[in-house]
Amino acid sequence: MQVEKFQYDNKIVRNFAYATMLWAAVGMLAGLWIALQLVFPSLNITQYGNFGRLRPLHTNAVIFAFVGNGIFMGVYYSLQRLCKARMFSDTLSYIHFWGWQLIIVAAAITLPIGLTQGAEYAELIWPIDIAITVIWVIFGWNMFGTIIKRREKHLYVAIWFYIATFVTVAVLHLVRSGELPYSWLKSYSFYAGVQDALVQWWYGHNAVAFFLTTPYLGLMYYFMPKAANRPVFSYRLSIIHFWALIFLYIWAGPHHLLYTALPNWAQSLGVVFSFMLIFPSWGGMINGLLTLRGAWDRVRDDVILKFMVVAVTAYGMATFEGPMLSLKNVNAISHFTDWIVAHVHIGALGWNGMLTFGILYWLIPRIFATNLYSKKLANNHFWLGTLGMVFYAVPMYWAGFTQSSMWKQFTESGQLKYSFLETVTYLKPFYAMRSLGGALFLVGVLLMIYNLVKTVKSGKLVANEDAEAAPFEKHEAKHAGEHWHRWIERKPVQMLILSLVVILIGGLIELIPTFMIKSNVPTISSVKPYTPLELQGRDIYVREGCYVCHSQMIRPFRSETERYGEYSKAGEFVYDHPFQWGSKRMGPDLAREGSGNLKKSDGWHFRHLREPGSISEGSIMPPYAFLIEQDIDTAETGAKIRAMQSLGVPYEKGFDKTANSVLMEQASSIAKNLASDSIKVAPNKEVIAVIAYLQRLGTDISKPKSE
Repeated sequence: MQVEKFQYDNKIVRNFAYATMLWAAVGMLAGLWIALQLVFPSLNITQYGNFGRLRPLHTNAVIFAFVGNGIFMGVYYSLQRLCKARMFSDTLSYIHFWGWQLIIVAAAITLPIGLTQGAEYAELIWPIDIAITVIWVIFGWNMFGTIIKRREKHLYVAIWFYIATFVTVAVLHLVRSGELPYSWLKSYSFYAGVQDALVQWWYGHNAVAFFLTTPYLGLMYYFMPKAANRPVFSYRLSIIHFWALIFLYIWAGPHHLLYTALPNWAQSLGVVFSFMLIFPSWGGMINGLLTLRGAWDRVRDDVILKFMVVAVTAYGMATFEGPMLSLKNVNAISHFTDWIVAHVHIGALGWNGMLTFGILYWLIPRIFATNLYSKKLANNHFWLGTLGMVFYAVPMYWAGFTQSSMWKQFTESGQLKYSFLETVTYLKPFYAMRSLGGALFLVGVLLMIYNLVKTVKSGKLVANEDAEAAPFEKHEAKHAGEHWHRWIERKPVQMLILSLVVILIGGLIELIPTFMIKSNVPTISSVKPYTPLELQGRDIYVREGCYVCHSQMIRPFRSETERYGEYSKAGEFVYDHPFQWGSKRMGPDLAREGSGNLKKSDGWHFRHLREPGSISEGSIMPPYAFLIEQDIDTAETGAKIRAMQSLGVPYEKGFDKTANSVLMEQASSIAKNLASDSIKVAPNKEVIAVIAYLQRLGTDISKPKSE
């Protein structure tokens, strides 16, 4: 058979590698800054640099900028060689690269100025969501075009994971991006309350699964054997790992909502499937580590293998801990605490970070036909990164246990032993130590960038790398004794369809009943839509990212009902687009903030928003004095009311025309209350709207607690 000559495109790989290094530094610097803000609240500089706005910037920069570019770097390098074919289209590669970078820049601009959807890991506004959809389709088009024209008969295991990643991320993004625009930049979620919460964590958990895990498993299956010069330990184990993982993962999202207002049947499904995930996850870890059989003596001296071993070990740790955290008795302790922060960062820093660094150190010298500039610097980076993870995670685990214990402790007389603020101030040393760990990790990244820049300068890019391979007959018959799975490996379209079916099963079983069966989300007659002023205040609350520190979900524990009031019901949230249950408590829960013994005066809220430390000594909350100066955007009120009506909120017909007069009437009343407390502020200021929203929380169903 005649051998065909062709060339691999290393230019696109180089571009994504450069972007990976750049956004690693940017994303981790943002993370270090917000970590320091919890120790030194004075670092909340201007409204654009507040914790609530920068925290989503950090998560998006690390997940979609750093890890996203790392995925594309690894896929574009490995896919060409596994398929023995150049990428399908250089033009599509070019559009993909620059389109993705423009999306990242758009996110870096919009999030700090307060343009957000208010959903964790899905904060980006609807025009950017559309851009993501387009670029993701271009990526898939380019990837499948390459697979179809391949010269290699079978699809290697890494490509299975790439295919599952593409199809599942597409489904997740489309479902989570269900939103109704009411302006060129702003929108409301299609879903409300319990339904929005389920969609969010079905998306949020599986964004971790299918953006931070499955593509990286594909990269592990390619780059780890290459670095070790050893074959994958077990072909059969890789088959079990792949299919079991993508089937089970999609069910696990509800474990983020244990003890909440989500129906118990959905919570139970999340627990069962989350626990089962430990088996395929550890199967993958074992397959990765045992690939090094016969090469363990090299690990001590080969810095690339050291990075990869720590990465796969961190994957094993995180995927053991995840199923444990999904057990209700463990979740009762861990949820809303810093334990979850530690867990997430073992995955992000250890699994994603260390594997990316190992791949960069292996790949850059090869595409530039040179040697790594300094193995010593790479070793220094390894130890800085490893120690950084330890100094980051251990204080956060300790802080999480401490938080939960302090929240739940009662005195002998049956009173809560600690105020919420006491738990916050007690944890500041742990936050300081976490910042040290983050700083060490960032210094390691900067060392890597210096090392790789010097490596690049010492070589020259092999932009078009020569290769040759014989074409294969795509309709070749099955060989005698061939493993049954080989059939699907020859048929990428069938693998795509089968992967889609496998991941849709769990998603449909969880989502359809929650939307279609009315009894799953019973209504409460006393729950009414927000007034126009409260709706404006809620939107400002979302804009400022208050949900990243405050929850609005009281779980049925004595410690929570004593501290916050009656536990939360599903019917309370039917008009919340998006839901605001939160996932972390750096501030107290606000679900009953306007009712019962928690209710505070308008003047208290005004002073607290203006200067939190003056009301709550030791508070780490950013100041929101700018709300006193900024006007409510009443030009949007009518559009917001019409959008809410389209989403099923029962405002009376034509209310959009009179909404602003109702808004000003309520605002004037609050301004009058403030004036009686010696506070002069115009009724059209944003602080008035936020006070109205906070004072509304919990008033629909809560009754004052007995003394």
